[in-house]
Amino acid sequence: MEILKQLLGRLHPLIVHLPIGFIILGLLLQWHDRKKKEFQKVIALIYRWAGISAVFACITGYLQYLGEGYAFDTIKWHLWAGIATALFSFLMYAKVAGLKALDTFKKIPVAAFSIVFFMLLSYTGHQGANITHGEEYLIEPLPNNIKSALGFETFEEKEIALNEATWEEALIYEDLIHPILNNKCVSCHNPKKTKGGLLLHNQDAILKGGENGEVLLAQNSGKSELYHRMTLPMEDDDHMPPDGKTQPTKEEIKLVGAWIDAGHPFVGSIKDAGMEKKLFLSFFPTEHDYDYPDKEIAEASKDSIKAIEKTGVHVDFISKSSNFLSVSAINKPSFQDSDFEGLLSLKNNIARLDLGGTQVTDALVEKLAQFPNLTVLKLDNTAITGSTIEALASLEHLKSINLTGSQFEAVHLEKLSNFPNLQKIFLYRTKADAKGIESLKDGQIKINFGNYELPPITSDSIVY
Repeated sequence: MEILKQLLGRLHPLIVHLPIGFIILGLLLQWHDRKKKEFQKVIALIYRWAGISAVFACITGYLQYLGEGYAFDTIKWHLWAGIATALFSFLMYAKVAGLKALDTFKKIPVAAFSIVFFMLLSYTGHQGANITHGEEYLIEPLPNNIKSALGFETFEEKEIALNEATWEEALIYEDLIHPILNNKCVSCHNPKKTKGGLLLHNQDAILKGGENGEVLLAQNSGKSELYHRMTLPMEDDDHMPPDGKTQPTKEEIKLVGAWIDAGHPFVGSIKDAGMEKKLFLSFFPTEHDYDYPDKEIAEASKDSIKAIEKTGVHVDFISKSSNFLSVSAINKPSFQDSDFEGLLSLKNNIARLDLGGTQVTDALVEKLAQFPNLTVLKLDNTAITGSTIEALASLEHLKSINLTGSQFEAVHLEKLSNFPNLQKIFLYRTKADAKGIESLKDGQIKINFGNYELPPITSDSIVY
C-alpha cells in the first residue's frame, strides 16, 4: 500500500498539467467565441474534463504530500487552491452549459467568471512552483538591489578567501562552512522560509535539524542528511539544493563532508580541526600568468604609437582589456641602440619587447631599465653578452628573457639570480654551457637550453 501511495503521488507533476491545459484551452476558446457563441457545448465539455482531471490532480497531490514528507504548512495553500480550482472547473462547466442549478449566478457575466478562474489557476500554479523551485525561483537571477526594491529578502553572498600564508588560521565554520551554506542553502532554509522545517542560518538551527530529525552526524558524513542530500544525483527529487538553484561546487561539497567527518566543529581554525591543505586549494586566489602586469595604466598616446610605427617598429595592444603594449622590431632588423630613444614615449605601456635579430648591444640593456612594466624581453640573435644584464634587476615585473642565439656568456648567468620575479631564461645556442646549471634561485628561475631530441621511431627509417 505504501508503495502504491508513493507511486500515485509521484504521478502528480504529470497529471497536474492536464487540468491546466484544459482550463487554458477553455478560456482561449471562450474568448475566441465571445461574439458568435458557436462552441459553447465544446467549451462546457472542456471545463467538465478540466474538473475531472483536477480532482485526480488533487488526489495524487495529496498522496505525494503524505509519501514525500512535505510539511503541511509548505503545501496547504497549494492544496486548498487546487481543490478550489477543481470546484470552479465544474462551476464553469455548469455556467457555460446553462444548467438551471446555477440560476442564482445567472446575472453574473461569464467574463467575470473567466477572470476569477484565470486568477485562481495562476495562484494555484504559483504555489505549486514555490514548492518545487522555491519562492524566489523567478527573481533569483536578479541583482540583490533589485530584489530588495521588490520587497524580497536578500542573502548577501559571502566570499571565501584563503591564502598560502594564513590558510591554517582561517575559522573552519565562520570563514568556510557558513559561507557555503549561506550562499547555496539559506535562501530556502531561513526564518522566513523553513523548507522541511530546517533552518541553516546559524549553529543552533543546524544542530536542531528539521522535521525528519538531525542533519549532522559527527564523524559520519555518509549518514548525515545534510551531506547526503548534496551528493544525490541532480535528477533525484531529494537532491539539495533543488534543480534551478545555484549548486555548490564539488570542492565545497567535499569540504562540507570533511567538516562533518572532523566532528563538525563550529569553533576553531582549520589547524585545530586537523584538516588537510588539499581540501582548501580551490579557495586560494588564482594567480594569472599573463605577460603583462596585473594593474591598470593610462592609455598610450595614439600619436606616439603612430610615430614609432612609421619607423618600421610594430606596436600592438596585448589585449582588448588592457592598455599594455607589445612592441616588436621583427620588421626592422636594422634597429640599433640609437633607435631606442624613440620608444621612450611608450615606456610605461610596453610590457612585451621583441628586439630579436637586431643590431642592439650591451649598451642598450642598461637603458631598458627605464621600462618599469617590462614583462617579456626578447634579445635573441643579437650581440648581447650579458656584461650589463644586472641593470635589469630593477624591473620588478620581468618574467622572461630570451637570449637564444646571442653572445651571452656563462660567467654572467649568476647575475640573473637577483631578478625579483624572473621565471624563465632561454639560452639555446649561446656561450653558456648546456650541461651546466638548469635553474637559479632554488629552482624559481628555469633555464632552458633547448636543443631537444625526440627518440627515434620505426617510421623514421622508412624510405618513400
